[in-house]
Amino acid sequence: MILTENLNVLWASVLFETLYRLGLRTVVLSPGSRSGPLAIAAAAHPHLEALPILDERSAAFFALGLVQQQGRPVALLCTSGTAAANFYPAIIEASLSHLPLIVLSADRPPELRFCQAGQAIDQVHLYGHAVRHYRELSLPELPLLPYLRQTLCHSWQTALWPDPGPVHLNIPLRDPLDLRSQANFHGELPKGFFDQVQPFVPPRVVTSLPWQTWQQMQRGLIIAGPSHGVDPLAEAAAIDRLSRFLQWPVLADALSSARGLPHGISHYDLLLRDAHLREYLRPEAVIQLGPLPTSKALREWLSACDPLIWCLDPTGDNNNPLHGRCQMLAIAPQAVDCPPDPLPPNPYLKDWQDQDQRVREQLKRTFEAIDWFSEVKLIYHLPQWLPSQTAIFVASSMPVRDVESVWQGSDRRHRFYFNRGANGIDGTLSTALGVAHRGQPTLLITGDLACLHDTNGWLITPQFQGCLTVLLINNRGGGIFEHLPIRQFDPPFEAFFATPQQVDFSYLAAAYGIPYHCLKDWADVEAQLRQTPWPKIRLLEFRSDRHRNAQWRQQVLAHLGG
Repeated sequence: MILTENLNVLWASVLFETLYRLGLRTVVLSPGSRSGPLAIAAAAHPHLEALPILDERSAAFFALGLVQQQGRPVALLCTSGTAAANFYPAIIEASLSHLPLIVLSADRPPELRFCQAGQAIDQVHLYGHAVRHYRELSLPELPLLPYLRQTLCHSWQTALWPDPGPVHLNIPLRDPLDLRSQANFHGELPKGFFDQVQPFVPPRVVTSLPWQTWQQMQRGLIIAGPSHGVDPLAEAAAIDRLSRFLQWPVLADALSSARGLPHGISHYDLLLRDAHLREYLRPEAVIQLGPLPTSKALREWLSACDPLIWCLDPTGDNNNPLHGRCQMLAIAPQAVDCPPDPLPPNPYLKDWQDQDQRVREQLKRTFEAIDWFSEVKLIYHLPQWLPSQTAIFVASSMPVRDVESVWQGSDRRHRFYFNRGANGIDGTLSTALGVAHRGQPTLLITGDLACLHDTNGWLITPQFQGCLTVLLINNRGGGIFEHLPIRQFDPPFEAFFATPQQVDFSYLAAAYGIPYHCLKDWADVEAQLRQTPWPKIRLLEFRSDRHRNAQWRQQVLAHLGG
């Protein structure tokens, strides 16, 4: 549907029709005057879902969740002024996580900039190097509609290939900013105007791999970082084929699709805290898929061992923070064609599997003896208690580290989502809502500070269609700081690092009309999580003792691998 009341709405209609034909299905927008024609066109398009969200920062992270869930770009729209600046944290995350985002910022025309006209800031290259591509569109003109179409096609392609990420289009507009008819205006498009607008298909890149060298290595590892791919099952199948052929163990981040594969080692983080095992399991070669996992123990071990590393990543990122002997190969795991016949059984693989099984049994005995509200025990039991096909969004800080340590793969096909590009707590709730919107029932695992940092995310709930359970681990402060050297110095530790808060989450939930339940005991936790079907949205509070949990991690968990 092309609106033709005036030049601005025609321009905006052509913009969204072009993006729709390229593959766009969702527009997340925040209200404003200068973006009026764009909002009108998005809302009027019969095949686009336009979602109005008040707070720009929440809107941007919600869009990131949608990109992760849909596996396609999402458009993000705002008015002129500081509105666009509020997108910045999410754009940084999109850039570092390789998530394609089409950022559309309305702007004042040139004559209303740098003259105190109001709601006008310098939006040119506002996001610097965080975007893959920036264009300031011309002011709308009928003869320039083909230019608009081509600019959009190129921007869409750049968001997807060769390195997926956000692109920014700054869109200056003069009045009228509504649906008023423009005198003597006749906006008709030439026949076949959109005929050549087609979804972009990235080319297949063939990269030669050192198969002969790999086959000669007796102590090789496959290390898989967090999965940013849009098809985690295909990625997991490819990693499985590679590990079966080479007979190498797979050390997969808990947020990787490869966690739980037949050759997977779930508890490497605990094993590598033991000095004897660090030497006993020393590798000579590593195939690294994407960025390194979160585990500090793994990173320190690799740095000390200094094995030969081949890093496979189609984005071309420098995934070598240890600055070791690493060769970069621009290829995705799915593009690796393994030879047909697997190598003979590998004793090194069996050594890893035996140690992993030993720790698995030790964890089971350990948690059976715990009756108090242990945060790590909660994470340990989630794979067993959550319904099959549940999506899981894991917040940064302690939740992702506990998942790394004790999460055991299962056959329930839990797909993980996360914001691990910049590793911040920004937009945690908003991103989880985006993941769950019209998607699978989703569990958000978050601490209290991450949840409070994004309380404006609750404003999204009127537009939200889906099921989201927020599992709030409330230890009244920043639990991760309990594990840092600064903990020994109080003051200033408690006030300036742990930052304890006294928010009553039952009142917070009531203010937004969110169903709330404070978990009473382990039977209650299991019953609430096993419950099906889940309600649209709810908040489950798991109250824990920050100091006791930190002490247990340091005195017990850290030694379970030995």
